[in-house]
Amino acid sequence: MNDEEIIELFWARSEQAIPELTRRYGGAIRRVAANILADAQDVEECVNDTYLQLWNSIPPQRPRFLGAFACTVARNLSLNRCHANTAQKRGGGYDAALDELAEVLPTRTSVEAEYEAKELASCIGRFLRRQTYEDRYLFLRRYWYGDAVTEIAERMGLKPHAVSVRLFRIREKLERFLEKEGMLI
Repeated sequence: MNDEEIIELFWARSEQAIPELTRRYGGAIRRVAANILADAQDVEECVNDTYLQLWNSIPPQRPRFLGAFACTVARNLSLNRCHANTAQKRGGGYDAALDELAEVLPTRTSVEAEYEAKELASCIGRFLRRQTYEDRYLFLRRYWYGDAVTEIAERMGLKPHAVSVRLFRIREKLERFLEKEGMLI
């Protein structure tokens, strides 16, 4: 089934929507959760919570890109679970990727933090649109999907060191871009 047909199943409240979604995007949803969470039980719970949240949000929402929508829900739920699990201590894996990126991004604790976060997201989007396809792919696989450097290297046919160097250079370019845009002080 294609995305539109699956969305129609959700709108019709057909129980077949979840198995069809699972067949089409279950692997991607599970991978997103597993890249963020270390515990298999947490991954399974987040996958199930993702299906529940999708069931509850379609309708009223009608996503244009079902796979991206589903992975975003899985990512947000997994991040919430990760933060809850690591409130006392820092974890590895996805936290390490976020730590790499945190060195470049501004930190604000003011009342305007939410507005500034939206502005920052918009600025990062503009930055990524100016990058090559490969650099966008590297950035998103590492910092959005939380893929390991070795996994990205294998997918792209590169050595892990080459991926690490390119990610470092992309972060440097992002930092310069954010400075130029006035996002960094």
